Amino acid sequence: MDTLKVRDAKDVEQVVRAAIASEQPLEIVGHGSRRLVGQPMATNAVLELSALNAVTAYEPNELIITVQAGAPLADVLSLIDSKNQQFAFEPMDTSALLGVSGAGTIGGMIGAGLAGPRRIRAGGARDHLLGAHAVSGFGDSFKTGGKVVKNVTGYDLCKLLAGSWGTLAVMTEVTLKVMPKPESDRTLVLRGLDDVTANRAMTAALGSPYDVSGAAHLSYQAFRPAVGALAGLGAPGQAATLLRLEGIAASAADRAGSLGKTLAPFGAVEVLQDAVSAAIWSSIRDVLPFAAQGALGAWPVWRIVCPPASGGALGQQLARDTGGDVIYDWGGGLIWAALPPKPDAQAALLRARVDAAGGHAMLVRASELVRRNVDVFHPQSGGVAALSERVRLSFDPRNILNRGRLLRAVAT
Repeated sequence: MDTLKVRDAKDVEQVVRAAIASEQPLEIVGHGSRRLVGQPMATNAVLELSALNAVTAYEPNELIITVQAGAPLADVLSLIDSKNQQFAFEPMDTSALLGVSGAGTIGGMIGAGLAGPRRIRAGGARDHLLGAHAVSGFGDSFKTGGKVVKNVTGYDLCKLLAGSWGTLAVMTEVTLKVMPKPESDRTLVLRGLDDVTANRAMTAALGSPYDVSGAAHLSYQAFRPAVGALAGLGAPGQAATLLRLEGIAASAADRAGSLGKTLAPFGAVEVLQDAVSAAIWSSIRDVLPFAAQGALGAWPVWRIVCPPASGGALGQQLARDTGGDVIYDWGGGLIWAALPPKPDAQAALLRARVDAAGGHAMLVRASELVRRNVDVFHPQSGGVAALSERVRLSFDPRNILNRGRLLRAVAT
């Protein structure tokens, strides 16, 4: 396989134009940490962006950072952490789940668009992407958005790039909003709730005036065995429902006390603080109970988004029908499901249940053989699929960029 390493946006333009001329599709990678997600692609050429790794501007007082797409995510997080700042949407590190090394690049973070537990309050990656420079499937550079938080720029193409998995354009530089890190955080723990009752408790917390920034539930199966920070949450066979509060220390402590009283009908509440709390939410964000090196490492893993009120019943049904294991985030609106291996990763059964609940499911981890025979991304309805195709054609009419990554029908 040919690997084409570029130095700047001009090189990217030349590579894309050459690919168009030769009708050779390109696989777009930074560090390749998420190459195992999506349909297997039919290409013999890789466009590698790892050399585009500079931080071109960082203005902590203005809460913005501009960075090239190939910059290592870990380095950028370390830089903004040195100024006591963060990406508020908590970008997910997929390395443990996929069994690869490294957290990937900024471009991969935006292309995947996978947000962590704070998504329910802070929004997703697309909501923090202010501007971008990219090269389209025509081989032309374009700019969208700007470098200020309040933009009025007509069509906000940034939102399309987030979560596009490299199928619309090759990002070369992005501008992102950063936010101050909270002074303190508290995690309230309820133990022993079943999935549906936990769903009700999370709904009550999120509907309270106490500004909850994380709501997750680990059913008892998720402790097979518990790992890392999650190991200290409870005895094997005991579920844990987790609710996070962040902010000034005095405020977080006061709200934790008030929320504990609100949740009293669901049981006794334990409060965890600061470093312990942060480690727990990092483990939930990265789905460490389903890590590739863990007890369930050989099982396919699905990411299911559904109406939060339906989450507890849906997850409970899936676990019962498949013998699988589930973890809830986003107050029940996000379900991670690890299912016992089968030739189709139990796609037919799972998607029937998810469709009935009004949600959609993405196969995040599975073997290449399974991904060749199963729709990794949830099949779209006719109208939505037609609109998506029109958008893609407006960016990449020759289907050069990451051909077939999203749709099994065009993988070859």
